[in-house]
Amino acid sequence: MWESDGDLLARVDKNKMPRHVAIIMDGNGRWANGLGLLRNAGHLAGVKTLKNILKTAVNLKLEVLTVYAFSTENWKRPHSEVDFLMNLFSEYLEREKLEMHENNVRIKFLGRTEDFSPALQNLIHDSIELMKNNTGVIFNVAADYGGQDEIVRAAQKLAQRVANGELSPENISTQLFENELDTAGQPPVDLLIRTSGDLRVSNFLLWQVAYAEFWFTDTPWPSFTPEEFVSALVDFGKRTRRFGALNT
Repeated sequence: MWESDGDLLARVDKNKMPRHVAIIMDGNGRWANGLGLLRNAGHLAGVKTLKNILKTAVNLKLEVLTVYAFSTENWKRPHSEVDFLMNLFSEYLEREKLEMHENNVRIKFLGRTEDFSPALQNLIHDSIELMKNNTGVIFNVAADYGGQDEIVRAAQKLAQRVANGELSPENISTQLFENELDTAGQPPVDLLIRTSGDLRVSNFLLWQVAYAEFWFTDTPWPSFTPEEFVSALVDFGKRTRRFGALNT
């Protein structure tokens, strides 16, 4: 079991914790450039940060942690960088899956994973199978993922059911739609964290963040610490969430 920092975790009021935290892990390239390093050095450093944040989420008994690992738009990056990211993704899963399993993590993948190489698809499948019965943190990895694409795919599935005569259009509800999303059965995002200073959602979990609280930091992802992660959770606990209603 990953050791916990009791003093750090004690800062969080467990009664005011979010159930689902999503993170846009931004700033790897800028962090590397600022140090005169290649962008790939930033991605390597970012993997270390991810391990630390997942460890903290496990020790806090967070219900769901979702990270934006690779977007549908990231294929537009230089081939050398994409190849490096794919290899890094594979190495991360191969190296970390047993430790995640030992810590009761249940890994899931959001997006079009069928577009990855057969070897990576097999590794993804094996990781899911290994951890499928775990009951701890649900760790969603959004890879080849786009929020608009996810919504279109969900709509297509419902449209096919209508075409098959299994469903009437007037019976399509919010719940039925959510059941076709990659996050089916999970709570909506309560807190969205974005690192490295940009103030946008970048096509991430567009349906799921409908009433999420946002927390932005200028800190680039490789420099993002468990202490700052806990600060975001503490700030969340101080907010009043109205979900479109008035304060009572």
